[in-house]
Amino acid sequence: MTYNNALDSYNQMNVNIDRPEKLILMLYEGALRFTHFAKKAIREGDIEKKVKYIIKTSNIFIELINSLDFEKGGDIAYYLNGLYTHQLKLLAKANAENKEEYLDDVIRVLKGLIEAWKEETGL
Repeated sequence: MTYNNALDSYNQMNVNIDRPEKLILMLYEGALRFTHFAKKAIREGDIEKKVKYIIKTSNIFIELINSLDFEKGGDIAYYLNGLYTHQLKLLAKANAENKEEYLDDVIRVLKGLIEAWKEETGL
């Protein structure tokens, strides 16, 4: 799914997106929410929910990677690609090892991304 496909999907669901930048913020916030849910599931020993939410978070990071424009984004796009890829690795480790610590790292990064995105876009 490309960035434009993701935008179309959200518009079809009647989500009010007045600026494309808002979609990225929504993806970051969704990933943060799902990561918190996965962490709670680990604490509660609910393997099914843990896997469900880790997959949802991973899918968001995959979509974010697929939406990067390396020609226009230059060094920032390459940096984000590496950052998002690292988050996918942490999510896989959290899933395999049932360790909340990996999810804590993902949560910390997502909070930083949300703050930076809001500052950069004025959202």
